[in-house]
Amino acid sequence: MTTAYRPAHELIDEIATGNLSPSALMEDSLARIAAINPKINAIVALRDEAVLMDEAHAMDAAPVKGPLHGLPFAVKDLVATKGITSSWGSPIFKDFVPSKDHLLAARLRAAGAILIGKTNVPEFGLGSHSFNPIYGTTKNPYDLKKSAGGSSGGAGAALAAGLVSLADGSDMMGSLRNPAAWNNLYSLRPTHGLVPAEPQGEMVMHPLSTDGPMARNPQDLALLLNVLAGPDQRVPYHWPKIDFQNLPNFAGAKIAWLSDWGGALAMEPSLMTHLEGALPILTEAGATVTPEKPLFPFEKIWASWCGLRHFAILGKLGCYASNPIQRDLLKPEAIWEIEGGKSLTPADILVASADRSDWLRAVARAFEGFDFFALPATQTWPFAAEMRYPDAINGSAMDTYHHWMAVVTPASLGGLPALTLPAGFGETGLPAGIQIIGPKGSDARLLAFANAYHKVNPWKDKHPAL
Repeated sequence: MTTAYRPAHELIDEIATGNLSPSALMEDSLARIAAINPKINAIVALRDEAVLMDEAHAMDAAPVKGPLHGLPFAVKDLVATKGITSSWGSPIFKDFVPSKDHLLAARLRAAGAILIGKTNVPEFGLGSHSFNPIYGTTKNPYDLKKSAGGSSGGAGAALAAGLVSLADGSDMMGSLRNPAAWNNLYSLRPTHGLVPAEPQGEMVMHPLSTDGPMARNPQDLALLLNVLAGPDQRVPYHWPKIDFQNLPNFAGAKIAWLSDWGGALAMEPSLMTHLEGALPILTEAGATVTPEKPLFPFEKIWASWCGLRHFAILGKLGCYASNPIQRDLLKPEAIWEIEGGKSLTPADILVASADRSDWLRAVARAFEGFDFFALPATQTWPFAAEMRYPDAINGSAMDTYHHWMAVVTPASLGGLPALTLPAGFGETGLPAGIQIIGPKGSDARLLAFANAYHKVNPWKDKHPAL
């Protein structure tokens, strides 16, 4: 029997009890990848099949190493992974094979996962559509002519197509939420600091991104979050270790539905109609959902976000732009971010940070009246795979390469946990999603709600016809 859509926690349990061997699981997984991956281009830098089978056979007889013992796992290609080409989707690193793991990959190995390769990304993770000049474009398993999202698009497509049972992702500007929504999946952008970043470079000023889990069910989200989360004393922002697999029963929650933020967010009308039609599933899961007015002026969130993102990307990629040879290898969006960062004055950065501080205070006040707030996870349905990004939504021009994903910035700017829930399929058969955002540290409660939601989710077993 194929293991393609079996939950990761069931596979792990069967390996632990001896009913499934790591080698049998690896053989089945590699056969599935060989048959399906050429259609969607989700997994890249796949390791040699014979070597992977040897590693799996070695695990057959070995003591259980950790909670992911024997599980085939493809790591997002923004994570340096020992012995596996790690390109960040950039020609600058197209042949780079790290000699050591980044923290996330090291935690996966320590948990017993067999790292089989990488999942595709846009260059340096910039943009919510996974294409790059090294590996090409990842296609949506539900419609091979459409985008799978990004920057964790390879991860989302691989999960939706049953190539892997768990996937890591990172989320600066919706990079976990967009692919989950467009691939009928769950994801969790954790509270900032819960999953520590690689302890390198500048780590203190304006943190915007975090790693997190993506899965086909909430129990698997908790399984992977348990592996990825936990403090690292080399990282300035961290939370104590929590057991996310021992979740409380969901006891209800008040959710504020913020819709299009009072008209501030351009939305495809059919998507908004569809998502509002899906809100009763939240109620069926035990939540109380009420429409609410905007919590804060969105123009201040957007201005702060754009400035701090410029600043952060300048710090990360500016060195490549200063090298004439490497600069020519950067995508236009990267150059735009870097030049935007260079144009900032100290006063600009202070204003952006002050606006962010105002938003954090507004969030604290808002959560005195409700438990979570909800927004669409995206502003459009999946678009044509050959596009770079939408240049307009419902007649509103998008003035940047990322403005069409502005809906994700409130959680990112606040460092807030954001759960993505599958929200069904539109008339053309494409998936959609809703993001549920909680106060800092509410990750376990969000996962408990996800468990309740999954029980009544009518789309949980709708897989792509590949």
